[in-house]
Parts: sequence; structure tokens; C-alpha cells
Amino acid sequence: MTSNNIKPTEGEMEILQVLWQKGLATVREVHEALNKKDSGYTTTLKLMQIMHEKGMVERDTNQKTHIYNAIVNRDKTEKQLVNKMIDNVFNGSAARLVMQALGNHSASADEIDEIKKYLDSLK
Repeated sequence: MTSNNIKPTEGEMEILQVLWQKGLATVREVHEALNKKDSGYTTTLKLMQIMHEKGMVERDTNQKTHIYNAIVNRDKTEKQLVNKMIDNVFNGSAARLVMQALGNHSASADEIDEIKKYLDSLK
């Protein structure tokens, strides 16, 4: 999978978030981190196998318990997904995305300061 063709499903994105946070992890560790009541271990295993086939994760099979690692870049994946959302949902308007995000979710004072600094750096 090329870096400009990353299209993770919602479930794959949840697994990537765990792997980005943990680095290396077994299926059991990912499954426990997801803490999903409605999804079994075998579902997590199957999703991770599919992600391996797609080239999103690598798998170390040198031990009995396979160890997985995300090989897609977090920043590139997030950037691509946000750009796709801006184009498809907000008709190309990054400002509408930001206003919608800030209007629907409370930002902490630290986050607002960080946003202000970033906006100032764009001037």
C-alpha cells in the first residue's frame, strides 16, 4: 500500500491508534486495549491479518506469539484522512472543518493556546 493510498476502515484506524501508541504489540494486547465488548479476539485477529495483507502493519513471526507493528506513518495517515474529509464533507473548506470541530468539542485552554500559536505562525 502506497503512502498516498491509505484508506483504513474505522476498525483498522482503531487498531492503528493502539499500535502507534504501543509500538510493538500482540493481537491480545491490541484486543485488550480496544476494550470492545461487542467484538471478539478472533475479529481483532482477522482485522490485523487483513491489515498485514494491505501493508498497513508488519508481523514478526519468529516467536509463537506474533508481534505486530504499524508501518503506515501516523502523520501522513492523519493528514490524508483530514484532507479527504475537508474535500468530501466540507467542500474544500478547512475553515468550516475547524469551526465545526471547535463548535462540537470543548478545547482546553492549552489546546486553544496551541491553536492560536499555530494560526499566528501562518500569518
